[in-house]
Amino acid sequence: MKPNIHPNYQQVVFHDTASNTHFLVGSTIQTKRTIEFKGKTYPYVTLDVSSASHSFYTGKQRVAKKDGRVSKFKNRFGSVGTK
Repeated sequence: MKPNIHPNYQQVVFHDTASNTHFLVGSTIQTKRTIEFKGKTYPYVTLDVSSASHSFYTGKQRVAKKDGRVSKFKNRFGSVGTK
């Protein structure tokens, strides 16, 4: 590897504000904010969504309606114009 071209790899605390969950992950992200986490000071980054709050990972997905626009139209006007 070439010296002095790679970003600094460090432990960073990511905070999912939707679920109020903290993750300690290795990253090269640069931030000026810090947080005290488990007795040490780490760089701090906030997230809107992570695996702790995203509906795909939590299993709390919204179920789409069974009847869409087309089926509603067919139910209302399906027999109109047919013999």
